[in-house]
Amino acid sequence: MQRITPGQARPLFDVATLRKIEGEAACALPPHTLMRRAGLAVARLALALAPHARTVWVACGPGNNGGDGLEAAMHLLQSGKAPVVTWLGHEDHLPADAAASLERARAAGVRFADAPPASFDFAIDALLGIGAQRPLEGAAARWRHLMAVAGMPVLAVDLPSGLNADTGMGEAVQATHTLSLLALKPGLFTGHGRDACGELWFDDLGVTPSEPPTAVLNAPAPARVRPHASHKGSWGDVAVVGGAPGMRGATLLAATAALHAGAGRVFVAQLGADTMTVDVAAPELMFRSVDALDVRRLHVACGCGGGDAVRGVLPALLSNARSLVLDADALNAIAADTNLQALLRARNARSDRPTVMTPHPLEAARLLGVGAGEVQSDRLGAARRLVERFGGVVVLKGSGTVIASASAPPRVNATGNARLATAGTGDVLAGMVAANLAQGYDALPAACDAVWRHGALADGWRGDGALTAGALAAAVGAD
Repeated sequence: MQRITPGQARPLFDVATLRKIEGEAACALPPHTLMRRAGLAVARLALALAPHARTVWVACGPGNNGGDGLEAAMHLLQSGKAPVVTWLGHEDHLPADAAASLERARAAGVRFADAPPASFDFAIDALLGIGAQRPLEGAAARWRHLMAVAGMPVLAVDLPSGLNADTGMGEAVQATHTLSLLALKPGLFTGHGRDACGELWFDDLGVTPSEPPTAVLNAPAPARVRPHASHKGSWGDVAVVGGAPGMRGATLLAATAALHAGAGRVFVAQLGADTMTVDVAAPELMFRSVDALDVRRLHVACGCGGGDAVRGVLPALLSNARSLVLDADALNAIAADTNLQALLRARNARSDRPTVMTPHPLEAARLLGVGAGEVQSDRLGAARRLVERFGGVVVLKGSGTVIASASAPPRVNATGNARLATAGTGDVLAGMVAANLAQGYDALPAACDAVWRHGALADGWRGDGALTAGALAAAVGAD
C-alpha cells in the first residue's frame, strides 16, 4: 500500500479495462481472494489512520464494494474495534464474493444495524464501487450527508461513492481518505474527483495489470542541465502575440513566464495602436510589431488577451510559426472560422510544426460545438475529440488538467489547486509551454512538464493571500 503524491507517472485504467484486469486476476487466484485482500487492506489503512478510534461505522452497499466493507469490518472487530455495519444489500441478489463476505462477517460476530450509530469516531464508505452509474439516493444519499456533517474522518473504499470512476463526475461522498484498489482510476484525478477523494492511497492487491492504461498520471520532465558553453541562442526565442488594447497585461504575463521558464530570448508583439515599447518591471523583454517578427524561427504563444484583433494574424502564424501555442482568443477565433480550422488541421498534418492548444472548458466547448457542461461531463473524452478534430497536443485546463495527443494515452495532472482560479494564470501557462518548446522539448513533454510545474507552484505557495498571475509568472523557475 502506498500514498499517492504528484510527481510520478502512474497508469490509470477505465472501468471497462478494470473489468478485464479483475476477471483475469479472479481466474488466476482461488475464489474470493481479491475481496479478502481488499477488505484486509481497507482495515489496515483504517487502523493506521485512526488508531485510537473505537466505534467505526461501515456503510456497505449491495454489491462487491459493500463486500469489501464487510471484510474490513470483520478485521476491525478482530483488532479490537467496535465496527457497526449498515448494509443496503439483499441476500437474494448478492454477487457470490459479497455473499461469502457477508457470511464471514456474520460468523465473526460483526454487529449489523438498521441505522448508523448515534456517534462514531471513523466512517468507511463502501456503498458503491466502479460499476455505479446512478446517483446516490434514499438511505445511501442520507448516509452521504451524515458523513459530510459529522466531522469525522471518512475512508472511501476504491473511490468515493457516487463518483464516476472514468470521468470524475457525480455528487459523491466527501472522503478525507480514499483507498483505490487493484488500479488507479482517471476519475480520482479530474472533474470532482480531487475534491471528493481527499488523501489518496493505493493497493494493487498483488495484481499486475496486463492491459494497456487508459491514461497516465502526469509527471514533470527530467531537469535539463545547461552546458557551460551554451548561450542565449541555445535556448530558443519565444514570441508572445496578443494583448489588444485593454488587455496588454496578458502578453506581459505570458512573456514573463516564458522568460523565467528558461527561454533564451522573449519578444512581445502587441496588437492594435499605442503598443508598449518597454516593460520596466521586465526590461529583458523585447517589443516588436507582428510584421517585424520572423515567425519561421520563433516559438510563438498566441491569443493571450488578443481580442478580435488576433484573427488577422492567425493565418500567417498557423502557416509559418516554428512552434505554436494557441490560447484564449486565438482558440475562440479558430472556433468561429472554418478557414482557420482548415489551416490548423493542415499545420498539424506536418511533423515539423508542433502545436499545443490550451483551452479552458468553455473554449473547448466552442471548438467542439457543444456546451461546456458536456465537456466537463467527460474531460478525457473531450480532450481526445479535440485531438481527433484538429490534431496536435491539447491541454484541457481545469481540476485535473488533461493533456492529450494522438501518439500516447492522455495524461491527467494532479498538481494545482483553487489558487489558480484567477485571471491570467492561463497566460502564464501558455508562456511556460512556449519556453519548453523553445528549449527543444517535443510538444507533448513540453505541455506535460509545463502543466505539472504550473500546478506545483500553486501547491507550494506560501501565505494566506491570493495567488496573482503576476506573482505566479515571477515565480516560474524558482521551483
